[in-house]
Amino acid sequence: MAKALRVLAWTMGVACVAIGFLHLLGGSAAFPGIADPGPTVDSFGRFMGAIFAGYGAAWIWAARQAPVPARAVRWLTAVFLLGGLGRVLGIAVDGRPHWFQLVLMGIELGLPPVYFWLADADERAVARTSERTDERAARA
Repeated sequence: MAKALRVLAWTMGVACVAIGFLHLLGGSAAFPGIADPGPTVDSFGRFMGAIFAGYGAAWIWAARQAPVPARAVRWLTAVFLLGGLGRVLGIAVDGRPHWFQLVLMGIELGLPPVYFWLADADERAVARTSERTDERAARA
């Protein structure tokens, strides 16, 4: 479980950094289904790309810690879930988006329960290892 958490955190971080830079550098061309977004949407997309890259960097930071901090995983997961709920709100207010946005929404609503479930897996594994070490030291 601890390894799964670390792999998923790394994957999330790298994916978010890559997507963020795609939007930062690609601008409005990175938005599927928008024919002519104009300079305002382009500016917003590039800004949000930088923010998303930073979000990904936070996941990478968490994945590099020993143990992976459960509190950071929960906070980052909550932000991710909030993004998915934002897409649900967008559908309720403005209707169905491009199909790819629906795929992303599925990921944003489907992955958080997994992350919440695994959040403290690495901390638990380290605690178990520490307990075993303490038991061995007590026997010696």
